[in-house]
Order: sequence, then structure tokens, then C-alpha cells
Amino acid sequence: MSTDGTREILGAYSRAHAELRLAVVDNPDRNIPAALNRGIRASSGQVIVRLDAHSQPEPDYIERCLSALTQSGVANAGGVWQIRPSAGTAIARSIAIAGALRLGAGDARYRVSGNEGEVDTVPFGAFHRRWLDRVGGFDESLLSNEDYELNLRLRRAGAKVWFDPGIRSSYYARGDLGGLWKQYARYGYWKARVVRRYPSSLRWRQALPPLFVLASLALAVAGIAFPLAWAALGSLWLVYLIVLLGTGVALALRRQDAGLLPGVPLALGTMHLAWGSAFWWGMIDGRKRGSGGRG
Repeated sequence: MSTDGTREILGAYSRAHAELRLAVVDNPDRNIPAALNRGIRASSGQVIVRLDAHSQPEPDYIERCLSALTQSGVANAGGVWQIRPSAGTAIARSIAIAGALRLGAGDARYRVSGNEGEVDTVPFGAFHRRWLDRVGGFDESLLSNEDYELNLRLRRAGAKVWFDPGIRSSYYARGDLGGLWKQYARYGYWKARVVRRYPSSLRWRQALPPLFVLASLALAVAGIAFPLAWAALGSLWLVYLIVLLGTGVALALRRQDAGLLPGVPLALGTMHLAWGSAFWWGMIDGRKRGSGGRG
């Protein structure tokens, strides 16, 4: 339901490439999982390749995905996000770099790369249709984290989610801290909704920001009655800020980019606090959201 000229661009592309069967599928629900399920239902192939906005696949992306899907038991294959800045500003560069750091991404192999093998999740994904039919497609009650939740159901059904570092796409990160905060708050909120359903799905890298936020809040409140708690809170934040600033200094020197000195700590702090705060809101929010069940 775009009104930004997307439909006209697709129409021109289709006319220029008459040999391709290009279908534009309306999505009146205007959310990601509903769009994915509508696209899957409109398709006829035995392999479904998901390609998202904010990203650009390498020329051999589909070829490598198809190759990875030949592995025994693999239902979904994906690879590395090469995170790129979406603008030329120092903060945009910092956000792109922060998203690929272990301090920002933990051990998520698709962000930090690593060896080929089974993983919890991959970005976008190329799926065997028979597996999507078996587990029921994307859950339309989840307005984010729908990919992780689907991969969790695939793994519970006995399938493998496969990471191949040769499968590469460029992902264009948010260009400012406001956009980054909204993005990571959405991630944290919807991760919590998945954790409420599947508590064992929470990984250590995902637990650290909520625990940091909770510890900070608990110490701040406890300090009203026990002033030593405020001292502990100050120590906690001092260590945290030293780690962030040290990371910024190291990257600024290594890349000869002074803008990273304030930018990377600000980006990392935004990611941690937005994700951690919104996670707790998602855990306690009792409202029903989304447009329905699985596709």
C-alpha cells in the first residue's frame, strides 16, 4: 500500500523485463508478517527467498542460498549482514559500526560472521516451502521478531537453520539516534513477547541489556533507603561508560575517524537502553497486538 512511487517503479521494471513474472501483492494490514504471508501465498515455487528493504543482496546471493539449502535437514539458509551507513554523517557511520560489534550484537553470527553451521536465526532467509507449510508461516500477531519466532518453530519441528558466511547482503542501518532508538525499542518489545511464549528462547546476549536496565533501576530505588546502593549504581555506570568510551577511542584510532569517538558510545548506549527498557515493557504489557494468528 505504498504511496511513494514504489508501484510505478515496479510497473516500469516489469514492462522492461517481460521475461520475468513479477506480481505486486497488496498488504492492507501494512505490517511485515502479514506482507510475508501474503507474498508466500501468492507464490508458486518450492523455495521462498525473502529480500527486505534497507538491504542489497550480493549478485550470487540466491545461488548461494540454493546451494546451502541442499544440506540435509536445512529448512532456512542465510548469511552475513554487511552493515553500511545510510548517510555520510559521523553518527550514521558510528551506528553502522556499532551494529556489527560484539558489544552491540553479542554472538549473533550473522552480524559478526563466523563458521558455517547451524544457528538460532539468520537475516531474511531462503526457505523450503514444505517446511513453511508444515509450521504455518509467519506469526502475524508479532509485529517484529517474527523471523526469530518462525526459526524457533522450524528448529522445534526438527529442521535446521543454516548460516553460510558466503551468503552476503548489505544492510543499511538507521542514520540517526532517534531512528535507532525506535528500531531497538521495537526489537526489545517484540522479543519480550516471544520470550513470554518461549522462555527458553532468551539468549545471554539478549538478556544483558534488560538486566543492566533492571539493575540500574533497582539500585536507584534502593538508594532511597540504603545510600550505599547509589554508590553501587555509580560504580556500575562508571564501568559501563569506561567500556563504551574505550571502545569509541579504540575504533576512532584504528579507523582514523574522530567522529567515532563520541558516535560509537552513543550508538551502543542507545541500542542497549532502548532494547533493555522496551523488553521489560513487553514483558508486562498485557495488550493484544498484531492482526491475527499464523499465516
